[in-house]
Amino acid sequence: MRDLMIAEEPSRLAEGLPSGEGMLGALLREGRPNTSLVDHIVEDIAMQIIVARLPPGADLNSVDLARRYKSSRTPVREALLTLQREGLVEIPARRRPRVALVTLEQVRDIYQVRASLQGLVSELIVHEATDESLAVLTEWQGRLRADAEIGDVDAYFWHNVGFRQAEAEITGNRQLTRMLGSLGLRTLQLRHLSLSFPGRLRRSLDDHDRLMTAYADRDASLAVAITKSIIHAGFRAIEDSGWSGLHEA
Repeated sequence: MRDLMIAEEPSRLAEGLPSGEGMLGALLREGRPNTSLVDHIVEDIAMQIIVARLPPGADLNSVDLARRYKSSRTPVREALLTLQREGLVEIPARRRPRVALVTLEQVRDIYQVRASLQGLVSELIVHEATDESLAVLTEWQGRLRADAEIGDVDAYFWHNVGFRQAEAEITGNRQLTRMLGSLGLRTLQLRHLSLSFPGRLRRSLDDHDRLMTAYADRDASLAVAITKSIIHAGFRAIEDSGWSGLHEA
């Protein structure tokens, strides 16, 4: 397969809001400062994979990467091993590392777990959230609406990540937040993918509007049902797409 060099230009969200890189770094480092070259390489390659600038199956040439990051090959290898643990990179024996493929069964499993955990988040929000907390979600929803109106998939995706993070924080359940985080970067890759198909932003926005209404009405059963429906719709979008990142089990 032809070697693919990582795109040089960074991905930015709307002016004045956190960048995708900033949000990704916070997720990866869990509050640690970014002082390591390895951290930087991990975040940069992960970003390119998540937003599909590096497609599944693309070779990751450590020599080219070392040249790009002006480093030796050792930090590159460490970064690729980290990304392998996160499920974004495969390192076959005696072959170059590459962006990982995934089976449809693996995608289904991830989405089933996400649906259950996020459903619990929605239930806790209905029972525990203050009006001030719901106002925070309303602000995130406004950003999603603005992104959908101009068709900005990357901005919508990262604001959706922010929306879900805000939901988790509102619950106050740290164990639940850790479990959601443990699903890793592969989840972000799939979420970005599912939002990139035609019509998905409008469908997602409409569903989030319904979810916010359920929160405001303090209707737990409806909120849980809508949240699970949102997540299952994301899986169906991938399942129906014939995405090239899938391979046979």
